[in-house]
Amino acid sequence: MTKEKKIGVYLDHANAHLVEYIDGTNESKMVGSRFTHEEKEHSLSKNEKLMHNKEDHEQSEYYKTIARSARDYNFVLLFGPTEAKSELHNILNADHHFSEIRIEVRPSDKMTEPQIHTFVREYFSNH
Repeated sequence: MTKEKKIGVYLDHANAHLVEYIDGTNESKMVGSRFTHEEKEHSLSKNEKLMHNKEDHEQSEYYKTIARSARDYNFVLLFGPTEAKSELHNILNADHHFSEIRIEVRPSDKMTEPQIHTFVREYFSNH
């Protein structure tokens, strides 16, 4: 029997903490959006339409990076304080690579790194 691979993804529109859950312990890495506040200011000073196009492109790349990282798991938990978790959930549901992967979405408040690890550990130890 193959061991189930689980990952928790705490995200907002700028950063994602990917926390792998293995036998009650966590290992994590960060993924960040390249569309920073400085990038937004620079694009906005040129043209608002350009800024929105660049933002959409960078956000899409950010979500694709997270999706590539989560593809190797059997269970993906998406949580965080913004609607980014729901946006990513919709993208993953549309991707055939995730058809056999269980994806759960849970609301949460803004969290520190230790709180994120605790949330993932408690969630997966109870599910």
